Formats: sequence, C-alpha cells, structure tokens
Amino acid sequence: MHVIALSEATTQMIDLVGGKAAGLGELIRRGERVPEGFCVTTEAHRLGVIPTAEVVAAYERLGAGPVAVRSSATAEDLPDASFAGQQDTVLNVTGTAELIAAIETCWDSLHSDRATAYRDAREIDHQAVRMAVVVQRMITPTVAGVLFTANPLTGRRDEMAVDAAAGLGTTVVDGAAPVDHYVLDGVPRDDTGCLTSAHLAELRATGERLQAHFGSPQDVEWAIDADDVLWLLQSRPITNLFPLPPRTGEPLPRVYLEFGHVQGMLQPVTPMGMSTLRTQIAAMLAALGVRVDIVDIGGRLYGDLSDLARDRSSRKRLVKLLAVDFGPRAQAVMQHVLADPRFAPTSGGARRGGAQGAASLRTAGRAVVGILRALARPEAARIRMFEAIEQMRVRSAAPADLRTAADRLRFVQAQDSDDSADAIMWPIVAGMLAAALPTALLKGVAGPDEIHTVLGGMPHNVTIEMDLALWRLAQGAGDHRQLLLDTPPAELAARHLRGTLPDIGMTTFLDVYGHRGVAEVDLGVPRWAEDPTPVFAAVANYLRVTDPRQGPDQRFQRAAAAAEAALAELVTRVRRRRPVRGGIAGFLLRRARALAGLREAGKFAGLYPLRETRRQLLLIGADLHGSGLLDQPEDIMFLTLDEVDAAVHQGVDLRGTVTARRAVHRRELRRRTVPVALLSDGTDVETVLPAVPAGDGTLAGVGASAGRVTGPARVVHDPGTAHIEPGDVLVAATTDPGWTPLFLTAAALVTETGAIMAHGPTVAREYGIPAVICVPDATRTISTGQLVTVDGGTGTITLH
Repeated sequence: MHVIALSEATTQMIDLVGGKAAGLGELIRRGERVPEGFCVTTEAHRLGVIPTAEVVAAYERLGAGPVAVRSSATAEDLPDASFAGQQDTVLNVTGTAELIAAIETCWDSLHSDRATAYRDAREIDHQAVRMAVVVQRMITPTVAGVLFTANPLTGRRDEMAVDAAAGLGTTVVDGAAPVDHYVLDGVPRDDTGCLTSAHLAELRATGERLQAHFGSPQDVEWAIDADDVLWLLQSRPITNLFPLPPRTGEPLPRVYLEFGHVQGMLQPVTPMGMSTLRTQIAAMLAALGVRVDIVDIGGRLYGDLSDLARDRSSRKRLVKLLAVDFGPRAQAVMQHVLADPRFAPTSGGARRGGAQGAASLRTAGRAVVGILRALARPEAARIRMFEAIEQMRVRSAAPADLRTAADRLRFVQAQDSDDSADAIMWPIVAGMLAAALPTALLKGVAGPDEIHTVLGGMPHNVTIEMDLALWRLAQGAGDHRQLLLDTPPAELAARHLRGTLPDIGMTTFLDVYGHRGVAEVDLGVPRWAEDPTPVFAAVANYLRVTDPRQGPDQRFQRAAAAAEAALAELVTRVRRRRPVRGGIAGFLLRRARALAGLREAGKFAGLYPLRETRRQLLLIGADLHGSGLLDQPEDIMFLTLDEVDAAVHQGVDLRGTVTARRAVHRRELRRRTVPVALLSDGTDVETVLPAVPAGDGTLAGVGASAGRVTGPARVVHDPGTAHIEPGDVLVAATTDPGWTPLFLTAAALVTETGAIMAHGPTVAREYGIPAVICVPDATRTISTGQLVTVDGGTGTITLH
C-alpha cells in the first residue's frame, strides 16, 4: 500500500502513515474540519521509489490545485517527541512535477542534521524511522496560528494559549515575525489583534473537544480562511509539560515542593525506589514532628505542603525551615504561595489530631535532649553515632537461610525503622543548627563568605573520607597509571568484575564504599560494587592532576587550616564588638566544626539496609525471570512490593507493566528541567514569579562556598562518564555524594538547585573550592569550554 486517503489513516497505522497523518485521520473521523488529502506511505519510502502514477491519480482527485506537502515520520507527533520543525514542509505546490519534487524534499529531510540531532537526543534508532508524506489541499488563510490546550509557559492546565498572525501559519511556528499572544482562561475578551472574541471562543471550544478526545493536552495548528471558516492542520501532544499532580477532588489548590534535589536527585526514581523512598521520607519527617504526604509526580519526589501552608502556626516558620535543606529557590516559591489568597489560613489548620500533637511533643522533647547532649559533648555524640552506624551495617545483612523468592520477599517486607535513629539523627541536627544560626547572630559583623570559610575543611565527613581514600588509591596506581588513563572506564569496570584487572586497591575500596553510587537513595539504581564505571572515571580524573598542591588532600588541609584561622580571628573580632552574641556565635561555630561534618553519616548508614534490600530483590527478580514472569531480573525495579508479592505468590505476569513503565522512565530521564514547586492545576510556581533582572554577561545565584576562580566550564549530566581536567568549573543541575569524586579535580562548582547546607556545597567548602548554587538554567546557559568566573562571595558567574 503506497498511497491512501487521509481519511483512512488511523492511530493503529503509525508505522505505515507516520504520526502526523495518523493524527489528521483521527481528526477527520471525529468530524473536525481538516483539508482533504492523501498520504504517501512509509512502504514507498522503504522501497525508495515514489509511486508516481498513484500520486498523480490522488492529486487529480483533489482537483490538481495548490497543495501543502508535509512530512509524517513514524517518530513524529508522538507523546514524547513532536519533531516540530525538524523535517520539511513545502507549501503552495502546484503541478505534478513540483509535487514529486516536494515529496523527495520531505524524504530527504528525514536525515537532515537537525532531524538526526533531535533523534540522537531522544535515543531514537535512525534505522528504525521511516518517512510518510501528507499531501493536502492548500488553505489560503487570512489568519493562522497555534493553539495549546494547556499553558505551555506555566504548565497551568485550566488555561489555553494561542499564538496567531495574519497570513500563513509559518510565521508563527518559525518565529519569523511578531505574533499576537492570547491566554484563554474563560474570561470574555474584547476584539484585539488579529483574532476576534468569537474566534477565540471557537478555538477554546475546539481545544476542549480535542483534549477530551485524545486524553492529553494538545498542540494544534489551525487556519481561518477568507470565509471565516476554521480549519485544523494538525493536533499532537504537548511534549514539554511536566506531569500533573494526582487529582484530589478538593476545590482548593494544593502545593507540592520538589524533595529529590535535597538528595541531589532530579532524575526520575524507579517505581521500586519510589515506593521505599516515600515511606522513608515520611517516617523521617514524622520523627521530626512534621506530617507531609510524599507524592510521585513525573517519577520525582514531591512533598504536599498545602496543609502546612494553610496552618496558622506552621506557615509562620515554613519559609525559614526551607533554608537549611531546600534553599532560596524553594523559599521564593513558598513566599509566593503564602501570599496567594487561595492558601490563606483556614480554621481547620493542618491535618493533625490529638495523637499527632502528642507525638509531636514527644518528638520535640527527644530533639531538645538529643541536640543539647550533642552540643555539650560532641565527641561522645560522634562515638555513639558511629557505633549505631556499625550496628546498622551488621543488622542489615540478610540471614543465611533465605532460599526461596517467598523467603526473600518476607525479609524485604519486614524491614522497618531502626531503634538507633536518635543516636544518628540528633547529632546531625545539632551540627546543622550550629552551622546555620551564626549567620543571623553575626549579621552586620561578619559576612556569609567569612562564615563559609569557617565551615570549610570540616572533619568527620564520611563522604570526604571516601573521596580521599579514592585519591590515595589513584596515587598508588604506579605502573598501572597509563592503563587507567587510556582505557574507557566501562571497560575497566568490566575487567574488574571479571577479575582480570591488576590489583590497584579497588576491591578494598569497594568493600568499604561499594554500597554507594549516584542517585544512591533510589533502590532501583546500581551500586558502585555492581558497576564501578563512575569510580574508574573519577580515578582517571585524579591521575590528570599533576600539581601536588592541587591534590585534594592538600586542598582539604589548606581549607581546614584557613577555617581554624578564620574562626579564631572572627571570634576575637566579634567579642570586642558584641561580647554576648559573639560568645554564643563562637561556641556554635566551634560545635559546627565538631558536628556539622556528620551530616553525610546518616545517609551513609541508611544505604546499608538499602543495599541488602536491593540484593534480595534482584535475587527474587532472577527467580521471576527463570519462571518467565520477567524479561530480566532488573525489571523488578519497575514494580512495587505489592506487585512483586502478586508475581511471587500468584504467578502474575507483569512484563507488560514493566515495559510501559520503562518507556515512561526513559522519557523522564531526558527531562532537564524539574519544577521546584507545582500547584495542583499544573502551574510551575517559579514561572509566575516576577522576573529577576540579570546583569549583562552575569548569572546570579547564591554563594555557598567562598572564593573566586576563573576557568573553562565543564557541563556534566552524567558523572559516570565525566572527563574533568584540573581547573575545570563543574556545572551541573544538581549533585549528590556520588558526584563528589569530581570535586577533587574541579576548580569550582555551579548548580541549578540546592541549599547552602546541602551535600554539594558542603563538600565544596571542605575542599575550599568556590560554589554558587541556585543558578537557573545554568546547564543550558553555560557551554562546555566557555571561560567563566565563579565568585562564591557574591554568588555570581561571569561569562567571558
């Protein structure tokens, strides 16, 4: 079948007619007004010969007048790949010779540079893509444009947006001329611009029909002819919208704050990881006396803060509480939410009953005792903490008598919170408070950059100790240096796992730190012991450091010495000016140096039971794979524990579920921007904040580690394959402890998210490298190789 009428194309025929033709055929069957036309199928493209006779016959049936010839590739107009403008359209084609040439133009555009790059970015197989071509009777519009059935700028689902211009719609989609922009929110409008209020009402009604039919927000091309008739030229899913929060059925909006970046994660969490993380985070917050529902939105962890925002007591301190872990971007969006009348305090307050109130009081009592105890005797608190961590490591091991999948599942389901939580939690909280409070106490006397210096080179940090252990491993590579530099990290990892790599100390390192990894709180992500590729990549980066003074051990020592000197000078100066406040600040800063480094230890400890849970789940996955219920053992990470239970005990085949979830996960892995906060109508709160004026050639963020460095930028999305030269400025969306080996080579750190006390800035201060966080769109604005100056004191990045 080489040529078919457009009215015969269906969504089941995408492989034959491509995405655009399938969508147009669906519109025709729904009774929408679509210009008549036909489709030259992918079968003709596969053969490489235009079926001229069939094309001419179909063209003559259209009246042989002017037509539009448009690409319709099999990977086009799909839910996660629009291919907007990536392949060619030829308008006002007249005559058979022009028509045949236009079809060839569309075929050739399948492999244009821009289309190829677009497919590469979305990991679409070039060999699997075929091109169909749509030929339609040409509409000569008086006005044309694009309708979005959800606001593509803010994500708000109860608004539509229209861009329109006189004449052909190409001026709108190509961005070649000014257009009239309309936001349709249900409010009647006067006649303005090139569209009347009647036109806008018709477009809104059309958008409502199309969205209801296709079941998702649509990007619709349209044209209005000289007879004032509306024609639809295309309808495809809007591909850039962040998923909606789950519906609650409540009349008032709800607000959700992104929690993943606190752990340095903006990538989607696997379904198994999500099921465990939601429980763990809610339990951790409950231990602090805070009730927050953890919600899965787009595979990311969001906390529902609506009740806290509407509670008269909680809202007073909510913005300040976000400073420690969430940072200034989260604070800014929450300030906006609290000023919204829809989040005004309610008489009911937060959802807390007497039992929860009593539990909060008990938690507060334990917190006061635990914090004061740690501040009074920090060394004893550290000893208790590391004893508790060692007990957790020992207890996390599975018993040796687990034999069947059912045995292993019972072990996994029986995991619960550890009774040593207080010994681990309160010293960490004490250290974070001791590090955070002096900024307010010393306002007007000492600047944030001075305090950041005091908080550098912090001892007792397990992540720093890990990084330095890896540095020592690299320094001891000796005769194997060139092997480690010249061999791809993935190949080195494979050889290590096979036992064919020379002994460089990697086994010893992984015995201690192999339960770690990038995005390590996600149960579905491999640990370094399973795939040490990122570790070998980091070792290669270390081997490129040839100046001993730039070695992380010396950098850490210099940062520690600078911190102690700054602390002594600061305390002396402040006590002269404000004796009481200076004495308190000095005490807190000393306690911060004794305790704040422990921040990483809690997460480090929690990874022990997580590692064993993952190991047991993979063994269950192997059993299910052997029974034909999973395609591979790792597929178990795309199920929940309840679904695994059904597979183990009832033999439920979940391969279809896994396939669908893997596809969604792959799509979300490509997303580079994750909203800081969402409203229940889909609004990305940050997009409606007043724009902050940016200086020419300067990006503004928040200084998180003092110092000023100029160097070439290195934009990194995957730390597992990152090549960092000494002196590079590391630019990333976010970082977690699995990224920190890169810090040992980098000269400075720039991130799009974070808080001053978060993992990345904390480790940056340990090494004395400047850090600027919360720089919106840094990974897109800054290019690899571009010379930049990072000023951790002013919180700015200057682009050269």
